[in-house]
Amino acid sequence: MTDIAKQALARLRELPLPDNVRIMNVCGGHERAITMAGLRGVLPGNVELIPGPGCPVCICPEEDVYEAIQIARHEPVTLVAFGDMLRVPVNAPRREPRSLEQAKAAGADIRPIASPMEARQLALDDPDRRVVFFAAGFETTTAPVAAMLAEGIPDNLLILLSGRLTWPAVAMLLESGQPGFQTLIAPGHVSTVMGPEEWEFVATQHGIPAAIAGFRPDTLLAAMYSVLHQYAEGRPVLENCYPEVVRPGGNPTARRQLEQTMDVVDANWRGVGVIPTSGFALKERYAAHDARKVLPDYADDSRKRVGEMPPGCDCARVVLGQIYPNECRLYGAACTPRKPVGPCMVSDEGACRIWWSGGVRENVHTADRQAAGR
Repeated sequence: MTDIAKQALARLRELPLPDNVRIMNVCGGHERAITMAGLRGVLPGNVELIPGPGCPVCICPEEDVYEAIQIARHEPVTLVAFGDMLRVPVNAPRREPRSLEQAKAAGADIRPIASPMEARQLALDDPDRRVVFFAAGFETTTAPVAAMLAEGIPDNLLILLSGRLTWPAVAMLLESGQPGFQTLIAPGHVSTVMGPEEWEFVATQHGIPAAIAGFRPDTLLAAMYSVLHQYAEGRPVLENCYPEVVRPGGNPTARRQLEQTMDVVDANWRGVGVIPTSGFALKERYAAHDARKVLPDYADDSRKRVGEMPPGCDCARVVLGQIYPNECRLYGAACTPRKPVGPCMVSDEGACRIWWSGGVRENVHTADRQAAGR
């Protein structure tokens, strides 16, 4: 731990805090950094860190994943997606592929990519074959998709968009009246793109202390100290603890390209439901590149009624910060990274996968049963 991190931790420990304070860290990258650095183990016992809804793989609607599977299976296309999306399971009969990975094993042409430019290059390399880019993600991954569209893409490249905005999910939690946290650490990379101003509502409208953090232990501890200090003094504000990257107004070019190519719409979050103004949709001028309009037969509204988490899976409650990952009934039992049942065990931004990778292998319910049997 650096001297700066040690100083932030020492100041944090000296704060006059009440019995229990819960900090929600929205970003999956923050949760990974917190867990891998062991920060929960060095905080005072009355401070809790709650993973929040910052994993795009976890909240991608099941109907979108199912639609991508069906397009890949039944159309002569190459379907590409960011790597983690290939393993996301859907509710389907055992005789059918339950993930893009299984559809690929069954013969569909499905490929993982790391950048939208890889999708563009695939389309350029084979202009006679249609390429469908299943683009799921938050603002940080949707902005490069917008840039690609704004700059011009090949005629044979379609976009199956499942982009989401982060702040509306936090707004929904705060407006519920029972958010389950008293302070908030806002995501650094999202704020880099969209600007820190998007998070001012947390403090101004809801009286919740907030701070934007980076991904090193020192900036995370600085943000934790900030929100806890604000909480102790009863003066909530938004503080930018990641100023080397997050600037007022965000990235003007990225924001302009998002506005030029996409509309903000109400959108479904898996296991959560429809959140107002939380999704991106391609503008009408890009209809020729919109997979949902070019290949409309694979959208199935009935999937929205069954598109929740699998039976017994508590991923939705983990995403909303209502339980810790190892409080899910399936964690470490039926659900492991090798055989994920729910989406939170798939991605390295999913809280369940992060906790498992961090060494938390015991399910709370299993431990309780074992203790009761002694």
